[in-house]
Amino acid sequence: MPLAAEDVAGLVAHATSERYDLVVVGPEAPLVAGLADRLREAGIDVFGPSAAAATIEGSKAFSKEFMARHGIPTAAFQVFDDVSEATAYLRRDGTAYPLVVKADGLAAGKGVVLADDRAAAIAAATEMLSGHAFGAAGRRVVVEEMLTGREASFFVLTDGAATVELAPCQDYKRAEDGDHGPNTGGMGTYSPSAWLDEPTRKVLLDSVVGPTVRGLAAEGRTFRGVIFIGVMLTPSGPKVLEYNARFGDPETQVLIPRLDGDWLRVLSACARGELAGVTLRWHANASVCVVMASGGYPGPYDKGIPITGLDAAEQLEGVTVFHAGTAVDERGRIVTAGGRVLGVTATATDLAAARHRAYGAVQRIRFAGSHHRTDIAADAIARG
Repeated sequence: MPLAAEDVAGLVAHATSERYDLVVVGPEAPLVAGLADRLREAGIDVFGPSAAAATIEGSKAFSKEFMARHGIPTAAFQVFDDVSEATAYLRRDGTAYPLVVKADGLAAGKGVVLADDRAAAIAAATEMLSGHAFGAAGRRVVVEEMLTGREASFFVLTDGAATVELAPCQDYKRAEDGDHGPNTGGMGTYSPSAWLDEPTRKVLLDSVVGPTVRGLAAEGRTFRGVIFIGVMLTPSGPKVLEYNARFGDPETQVLIPRLDGDWLRVLSACARGELAGVTLRWHANASVCVVMASGGYPGPYDKGIPITGLDAAEQLEGVTVFHAGTAVDERGRIVTAGGRVLGVTATATDLAAARHRAYGAVQRIRFAGSHHRTDIAADAIARG
């Protein structure tokens, strides 16, 4: 349907006129804008949190202060809305580098700068607070310590009371091989995670998930949907990097094929507040997703570039190509329409075979300027 994700009124009118039984909200912007609230008011079941609950993603400052209030382990931080105050802090002798500068609001996964030194941090904070970098989303910034360790992705479904853990994933955020280059919304992922073992997952459930769900409910922000928790596995234990109030991209691409059951049943139970007693089974396989991005991403990039080889890629066993930033032009061709264009995903009996299939599919797809990481899941396979 020709409806923008941010067109809350249009989406509600469409869902109402078509008498939808269940709406699953994918992107963060309509959640923060209150789409779930409006749909529930119209009597439609929604998998997705209220605007109040989605604030854990919509405002990084809120999420950090929320974690501090509820004793949830995270990096030390400061919040600024004034350039001079932020600059004074960043120039202070006691401020340790490297550190992280984050735009408070939604910035399509690009509002995070990993600053190695004072000059980079001041430049990032100034660009954000001036409104030049991310508009209103950057008019307040979070400055926090840079955590070291292994990054992982942890998902739980919750209806505001009960919680159900999803299969663990591992994401790759930097644009270039070896975790170099600028931060992105995610350049690839795999599941199951080689690092999120059972003891670590239990720690996360006890120290992060439980306090998060209870804390939101206690503050009148009962959450109904999926909570993505970006985690850094530090030497002193797991710490939260960020929350997302929806399924993550590209992690969802490796989760979808691994569920041994019916996603509709699970999402509907969550939307109805009937998650208690729901259990999930996962296939004993592995899945790898490689993101093919536009030239220049995460910076400026061209759109409308024709894509070839999609059918040839999907002819490979176990391969699915998820469209993230594509469109159909006036000639009926599939063309690029975003920064992260495709999520080329493959499943197989083990991680090495899934990786081989995914990269085999990538080699069949062409569009001018495309780039991708070549090391997705390589570290996990090397670890054994």
